Amino acid sequence: MRLKITHETIYSLTHAASRSVQYLRLTPRADRCQRVESWSITGPDSIRAWTDGYGNVVHLATESETHDELVIHVSGVVSTRDTAGILPLDDGLPPDMFLRPTDLTIDDDAIRAFAQPFADVRRDSGDVAALHALMSAQADSIAFEAGHTTVGTPAATAFAKGRGVCQDHTHVFIAACRVIGLPCRYVSGYLAAGQGDVATHAWAEAFVSDLGWVSFDVANRQSATDAYVRLAVGPDYSAVAPVIGVRTGGGGEEISVAVTVQQVQ
Repeated sequence: MRLKITHETIYSLTHAASRSVQYLRLTPRADRCQRVESWSITGPDSIRAWTDGYGNVVHLATESETHDELVIHVSGVVSTRDTAGILPLDDGLPPDMFLRPTDLTIDDDAIRAFAQPFADVRRDSGDVAALHALMSAQADSIAFEAGHTTVGTPAATAFAKGRGVCQDHTHVFIAACRVIGLPCRYVSGYLAAGQGDVATHAWAEAFVSDLGWVSFDVANRQSATDAYVRLAVGPDYSAVAPVIGVRTGGGGEEISVAVTVQQVQ
């Protein structure tokens, strides 16, 4: 599938800022399920690219002039293919590094009690069966509802609420995988959902020793297909946030985000 993507973020300030610095993880990864045909980023007066420790392309965008608006625009074409949600271990990072807890994925008694039965499924039927069973049970336990959490809500809080969105499902899944001894990481990206619906999205990838990284989108009860575009991977949302930054001065911030994805020939 060839997908043409545009993603624009506009920050409007009631009171002007004198300087802003943004970290942009808005460039699709080059891997075996997708190929970046073209990609461009425009925004503040200075944009420099680098690669972080997880292999994500990051742009440091700096605006040094007084401003009351910032516009960050990315666009390009990505060619994807369906790999049944499986990616080989080819990024050089040891999977066990994704067994460590983070502030957003730390488990608690409730998550441990929920996840523990799937250790038995893993022992009896294997890793993939356990992971699919875990995904299904978690989707039943946490309703997909916006407005109950934020990007800074820890897994334990979202699990206790029983409501959340894609990043909450991903954080809880990562925590539960760690309980049963499977490395798992967070993925940010885009999902072309069909019928013209598109979205920024998040899902998980768990490591299965005889396969590689296997994707699990709990919110949609499925593994990734060629409708998914991977932007960044990391231990949790804080490591892969598409746009994060700081500024000097300014206030009264409003954010407007527009994303479009179009399948092209």
